[in-house]
Amino acid sequence: MEPLILALGWLGLYAPLALGAVGSMIGCARAGSAACGALLEVESGYGRYIGVAAMPSSQTIYGIVVTMALRRELTVENSPGIFGLGLLAGLALMFSASAQGSACAASINVSKNKLEIFGISLAPAALVEGFAVFAFVFALVLAAGIPK
Repeated sequence: MEPLILALGWLGLYAPLALGAVGSMIGCARAGSAACGALLEVESGYGRYIGVAAMPSSQTIYGIVVTMALRRELTVENSPGIFGLGLLAGLALMFSASAQGSACAASINVSKNKLEIFGISLAPAALVEGFAVFAFVFALVLAAGIPK
């Protein structure tokens, strides 16, 4: 039983980075596809679309930081906490990055036709980012309570 508990600890340790990166890949691909389509329809301002398409990549950075905060010698006592916190933080980052990619794609699609609403069209993507930050910050706070 002990090897299984330790293996789950390792899984939890890597989950925030891995799942955050999976979500970022999905989100950036969604937004990137919209950006590529927009490039064909506009004559300038390409950088703004590429920048928006990269927004979901921040969840990978959050995952890296959470993984580093959870890093410690794994024991039978701390592995369940690391597993639970790492897995749930990773899932939150994955789903937020995916949802942010959809919001970014919508922003790109609407702003290519009406450029003056570009800034306000990013509000939904910013809200999703806020939820990712909540998951990130609370994962860091809770990680400090897991025994070393």
